[in-house]
Amino acid sequence: MTQRVAHIITRCVAGAGGVAVRGAVSLPRDLYCSTLVVGSGDVLLDEARAHGVEVIVVPDLVSPISPASDARALRSLDAIVRSGGFDVVHTHSAKAGVLGRVAAAHAKVPRIVHTLHGFPWHDFQSVAVRQAYIRTERALSRITDAYLAVGTGVAVEALRRGVVRPDQLVTIGPAVEPARVTASPLSRARARALLGLPDDATVVGTVGRMDFQKAPEVMLEAVRRMHTRAVLVWVGGGPLLEAMAHRAHAAGLSDRVLLLGNRQDVPELLPAFDVFAMSSRYEGLPCAIVEAQECGIPVVATSVNAVSDVVVPGVTGLLVAPQDPTQLAAALDHALSHPRQAAAWAQRARAQLGDRYEPGTLGATLCEVYAAEPTEPTEPTGPLGPTGERATLTHRPLLTPVTAWHRAS
Repeated sequence: MTQRVAHIITRCVAGAGGVAVRGAVSLPRDLYCSTLVVGSGDVLLDEARAHGVEVIVVPDLVSPISPASDARALRSLDAIVRSGGFDVVHTHSAKAGVLGRVAAAHAKVPRIVHTLHGFPWHDFQSVAVRQAYIRTERALSRITDAYLAVGTGVAVEALRRGVVRPDQLVTIGPAVEPARVTASPLSRARARALLGLPDDATVVGTVGRMDFQKAPEVMLEAVRRMHTRAVLVWVGGGPLLEAMAHRAHAAGLSDRVLLLGNRQDVPELLPAFDVFAMSSRYEGLPCAIVEAQECGIPVVATSVNAVSDVVVPGVTGLLVAPQDPTQLAAALDHALSHPRQAAAWAQRARAQLGDRYEPGTLGATLCEVYAAEPTEPTEPTGPLGPTGERATLTHRPLLTPVTAWHRAS
C-alpha cells in the first residue's frame, strides 16, 4: 500500500531545500506519495511539481521567530497534517522542525522524522539563547522517531548535546545531482566567458546565501589580505548582499569582487573557479562543497561541523579556523601557488565521494527510515524522558517546544 509522506521545510531553497526535494523525488512512486509543505521556495518547487510532488505553501511559515506568524503557521500545519492522512511527517530546518513535528504529534502521525542539516544554536550567540534551542530539541526528541544528520560532525554534536538517542540517529550525506559539467580547459573558458572574466584571471569562488552564517565580511577581508591578486566571485543572494557591495567598494576591491546574487546556472559557473572557498561561521555539510568537488575544484573551507567529512586537511583540501581572515588568506594563497597539489586534492576528493552523496542513496535511506517500526516504550532513561514514547507530552503542555522557541528570542 502506498504511504503518504509530508516533507515540511521553512525555506525550500539552496542546500537544505535541495536535500528535501531530492529526497522526496527519489522515493519509489509505487511505495510513497509525497507532499511538500513550505513557507517559501524557488525553482526547487517547480522541480518538485515536475516530479509529481504536491506543493503546499504556508506563507506564515517564516524563519524569524514571530509569535503571531508562528501561531498561524502551526494552525495551518495542524489542518494540513490532520486532513492529509499522512503515514510519515518528515521535517527539515529549525522552524519547520518545531512546528511540523508538533502538528504531527497533534495528529498522531505514525512516524515522525527530522533532518538535522545543522543547528539553530552555535558559538556566536548568547549562552541563554543557545541553551533554549537545545532544550527545545531535547523536548522534541520525545515526539521524534528518527533523526537524519547531514554529516558526521552534525551527528556527533547532536549526541554530545543529548538532543537525540543513539538509536534514533542515522547519518547521511547531502544529496546533490551528479556534476553536469566538470572542470576542463574548455568548461573553464566557457564559464569565464559567462562571467566576463579573462581566461588568465585568478579566481576564488563561492556559492552560498550572503548572511551572518556565511561570514561574507571575513571572505572579503581574506581576499584583501591575499598576496595573490585574485578575483572573488560570490554566487548567492541574501540580506547582506548590498552591505557587502558597499564594503568591497570601501576596501578598494570593486574591480576584484563579483557579487552575482542568485543564479540558476551554478553548475556551469563552477569550472571558472581556481579554488572554491567557504568562510562560514557554522554549517552542517554544505551541498555547494560537494558540488564543487564533484566538478573537480579544490576546496578551502572553515573547519565547522561536518565539513571535514569531505574536506580532509592536506588530503582533499585545506581547512581553516572560522572568523580568521588571515588564515583563510594564507590557505588560499597556498592553494593557488601550488596548483599541482591543489589538483591532487580535487582528484582525491572526487574519488572519495563515490555514490554516498547521490539522490538515489538518500532515497534508499529514506525508505529504510520510513519503514522502520516505532520503538516499543521502555522505562525512562536520562534527561530525555521515556525512550521510544509516541509522546503526547502528557506531563507537560504539548506546546512546550514552541514556548521555549519563543523564549529563545
